[in-house]
Amino acid sequence: MSATPTDDRPPRLAWSMYKRFLLAALVIVLASSTAVATAVLKEIKDDKDIFFSGGGGKLKLDKDALQGVDAGGPQTILLLGSDQRYVDIKAKNPVRSDTIILLRLDPSKGATAVMSLPRDLKVHIPGHGFDKINAAYAIGGPTLSVKTIRSLLHIPINHVVNVNFGGFRRAVDRLGCVYTDVDRRYFNDNHPPFGGGGDYATIDLKAGYQKLCGQNALDFVRYRHFDTDLVRAARQQQFLADAKDQIGVGKLFSDRKALLKIFGRYTQTDITSGDAILRLLKLAFESAQNPVQEARFPGDITGDYVTVTPSHLAAVTKRFMNATPVSTPKSSDNGTVKQATSKKKGSSKRKVKTVLPPGVQVAGQGAEDEAVELAVKLPFSVYYPKAAIAGASLLPDHSRAYDIFDRGGHKYRAYRMVFKTMLLGQYYGVEGTSWQGPPILDNPSERRRLGGRTYELFYDGSRLRLVSWRSGKAVYWISNTLLSSLGNQQMLALARSMGRIR
Repeated sequence: MSATPTDDRPPRLAWSMYKRFLLAALVIVLASSTAVATAVLKEIKDDKDIFFSGGGGKLKLDKDALQGVDAGGPQTILLLGSDQRYVDIKAKNPVRSDTIILLRLDPSKGATAVMSLPRDLKVHIPGHGFDKINAAYAIGGPTLSVKTIRSLLHIPINHVVNVNFGGFRRAVDRLGCVYTDVDRRYFNDNHPPFGGGGDYATIDLKAGYQKLCGQNALDFVRYRHFDTDLVRAARQQQFLADAKDQIGVGKLFSDRKALLKIFGRYTQTDITSGDAILRLLKLAFESAQNPVQEARFPGDITGDYVTVTPSHLAAVTKRFMNATPVSTPKSSDNGTVKQATSKKKGSSKRKVKTVLPPGVQVAGQGAEDEAVELAVKLPFSVYYPKAAIAGASLLPDHSRAYDIFDRGGHKYRAYRMVFKTMLLGQYYGVEGTSWQGPPILDNPSERRRLGGRTYELFYDGSRLRLVSWRSGKAVYWISNTLLSSLGNQQMLALARSMGRIR
């Protein structure tokens, strides 16, 4: 593996972008070309030459590491991202795989499957006993990583892509940055009480929906302390999902030569022959019409490890190998906040009592007080939750009012209220902005009328990821935690409890 240039600080995860511009650009060449096949092959060869001239080069694996691909058959691709840092480069320390993602292309299943394996997952490494799964990379590179994962999941792996993320910052800037929902304030200066003992990257990123460019995007996806391995993976998945939704194929194709140079400098792969590329392109093109379905890994935090039971491992492997589109869950009633009525003796008036779903309680005064303070800084109404998740607390030092800019440079006002749950690294939030067309609100899963207000619902699989509504000259939403730990009825109950200042 070639050394990462020392003028960069590698981040955590960027394969989704590479996959999109490399495969999507070549798919377009293949699909739209009216020339003969030789012209298509020449275009592929030109792009391939640009990619491999960057120094990343070909990835050498043992002959028995990968399994062959039947002509036209489905393929499983292993994406490895190393956690090599500046201090590791200087000290020539062993490099562990920080990111391990499996991508399954099988048009017959109706969905393209993606599964992230936690880097701290406890596994048996062939010939080396039990350890964290990312240790396989440090011991035996991509070859041992492939063998370890095949031994764990008992599935075929057909190709490997190995990425050092020194080009992540440049690639994000080149693609025009990414809007994402930052769930809380991220801060580390390597000094107590916020520091990681000098072994972690510094970061100062405030909460709220915002555009993240190179360095801030790098800091966000590489953040790795004061939460868990599962939370880190979910944060990375969120950023990549946002990038996928916002970066158009046209942009990738038109700028592909510059992007190929960037990623060619930091990427290695066994996919080198024209025949292999054509087979993969055909499969990717046939899969492009299908949705992407994440098979979320069902791990548990056990000391320094992530562990998984055999039954849960078998179930998630089956979901990955047999991905199907997830249909939007249907409500069994007209909402989640029920109304109970009672009538006092001798009185003609009824008293209405709100019955909240399990795990939700009436909130204290703090959220309303914070909303009052935010309202004086904003030209639109501020909504705040009158209900709260049991055990959750408002974080005033994370909440804020701020400016946000669209891609045309137009300025809008926004605010964020941050609530910390009792689960490590799990925060939910309330956002409002005068920008009425933020990308996060594109393509809702469904619209539902509840209690006189129309909500737009956004699902991640079967879980509500976000609930939004519009009022006056602003839009508002409630964001679930990174691991979607709030249930659907809890999310709707919070939305329906919203009070308003002004």
